[in-house]
Amino acid sequence: MSQQTNWIPTSVDLTKPSAARMYDYLLGGNHNFEVDREIVERIMEFQPEVKRIAILNRSFLRRAVLFMLNNGIRQFLDLGSGIPTVGNVHEIAQAVDPSSRVLYVDNEYVAVAHSQLILEGNENAAMLHADVTLPGLVLQDPLINELLDLDQPVGLLAVTLGHYILDDQDPLGMFAAYRDAVPSGSLLAITHLTDDLEAIKGEQLRQQMTRTQNNIRLRSRSEVLELFGDFELVEPGLTTTSAWRPERGGQLPDDAALDALYAGVARKP
Repeated sequence: MSQQTNWIPTSVDLTKPSAARMYDYLLGGNHNFEVDREIVERIMEFQPEVKRIAILNRSFLRRAVLFMLNNGIRQFLDLGSGIPTVGNVHEIAQAVDPSSRVLYVDNEYVAVAHSQLILEGNENAAMLHADVTLPGLVLQDPLINELLDLDQPVGLLAVTLGHYILDDQDPLGMFAAYRDAVPSGSLLAITHLTDDLEAIKGEQLRQQMTRTQNNIRLRSRSEVLELFGDFELVEPGLTTTSAWRPERGGQLPDDAALDALYAGVARKP
């Protein structure tokens, strides 16, 4: 971790790991604490490919955003965006079209603080500190109207978000609210942990995550499909992260089931 601490908000809990900081560590970031690194190392003892899972997920994010851009999307709502590392949505989108607008939403204090820091001076990108499980509050926030035009197609991103939404938080209702808020032609990208593929040691992972700020709910293929509602999946449908529109000439893994994440992009009719 960097010796600089000006990115650490005074309100952050330094004693309990967070999924956002754990993911940052897996991707090689430096906005994480010893407690985050310790639990990741503990998880890697029974789930040794977890770093690979995170990297493939990040690669999917890049391809999904580029797909959206190629389909005319120029504004993005990134739900549960996490801590910025190389290859953020605004970097990908604004490299293609500098006028692309991105609104990140997260409630993890380090993610919010660091996002606000790197977005200073970027008039087309902002961070909203909010709980994505309360879509009514998120969608009514003034930042939405300032940055996004919900009468025009939006790229909704829920990448490694759904498995942190527990059943008592009404994941179906939450996803439906965001889908309902955007117009025809909008695109929704989702990745979600599953134990369908037997690549995830589900019970062990659940037990470890109870030690963090974020419990998890692994879901089956049919349960993940429900999160897309009536949006129409684009080819190749709901697959795994590495198998979703791999780059031409890219090296495919020997066993895509090890991705451990379902991945898909769907369009609002």
